[in-house]
Amino acid sequence: MKRRHFTQSLIGAAAGAALLTGFAAQAQGLSSRPIRIVVPFGAGGVADVTARVVAQQLSSQLGQPVVIDNKPSAGGIVAADTVAKSAPDGHTLFLMSNGSAVTANLFNSLPFDMVKDFTPISTLGYFDIGVITDAKSPFKNLGELVGYARANPGKLNLGSINVGSTQHLAAELFKTTAGVDMQIVPFNGTPAVVTALRGKQIDAAVEILTPIMGQINSKAVNLLAITGDKRSPLLPGVPTAQESGVKGFVASSWNALAAPSRTPAPVIARLSQEITTAVNHPEVAKKLRELNVQAQAGTPEQTAKLLQTEIKRWGEVITAAKIPKQ
Repeated sequence: MKRRHFTQSLIGAAAGAALLTGFAAQAQGLSSRPIRIVVPFGAGGVADVTARVVAQQLSSQLGQPVVIDNKPSAGGIVAADTVAKSAPDGHTLFLMSNGSAVTANLFNSLPFDMVKDFTPISTLGYFDIGVITDAKSPFKNLGELVGYARANPGKLNLGSINVGSTQHLAAELFKTTAGVDMQIVPFNGTPAVVTALRGKQIDAAVEILTPIMGQINSKAVNLLAITGDKRSPLLPGVPTAQESGVKGFVASSWNALAAPSRTPAPVIARLSQEITTAVNHPEVAKKLRELNVQAQAGTPEQTAKLLQTEIKRWGEVITAAKIPKQ
């Protein structure tokens, strides 16, 4: 009897421990409170709209509000710092981008560490960068542009937006990989770049495609090549820069969601599952495709590797271009 009582006690203790473990795991899950996605850009841009499309689907899946909080600032520092210092409970997320990798290299001092203070959860999508010319330009493909630039060093101007932006660093990478001497001219925004291009103040430009698709579709500008590692399924007839002879010129823009680094693993796993489901939803993919964004989720491990790879790569570009840190 004593032995049977002892065995039953062990079984009861084990069951109690399992129950407590289950309660602990449940306690680490998401509550019904709103989830806030802090976006380091103003409303209306491609990153902001991407976040809103995914947030709407997440809200539907979770049955709770998922809200966007825009905190634009130089380098996204305010947004990143807000999330890094937030409670690590999965209810405050940061919209990362390739700009986050640039910020990690471009500033002498940051109030956070882009790798140590965040746990990447999943990518949301990728959008292409392209090399463009005016419709009346004599350069109809990237090979012609590169050939002329090599034969006439210093004679061509290459437009981009602000120094330190993805477009500017992609332009610097183009110069290095193509082996050309072109003067990079930075502008305050995409409309100014297009105006300068069509006014023949610059000879070519490097720009994210989403805000210029109207000009491309109307044939006001020529898209010579995209800078992804393969052709875009959204623009299958446009060659990559590598196909056009500029080996090593690969650059793309991306967005991902991350949580504060101390967020419990079960919460990260739940968020990763939900974000993957949202990104893969046909309606989400359709809406992102309309923005010229290729919807693509990734595991936390894949997303963390992407961030670290991008930090290293853009750091090398910044060093080679001798861009001073801020």
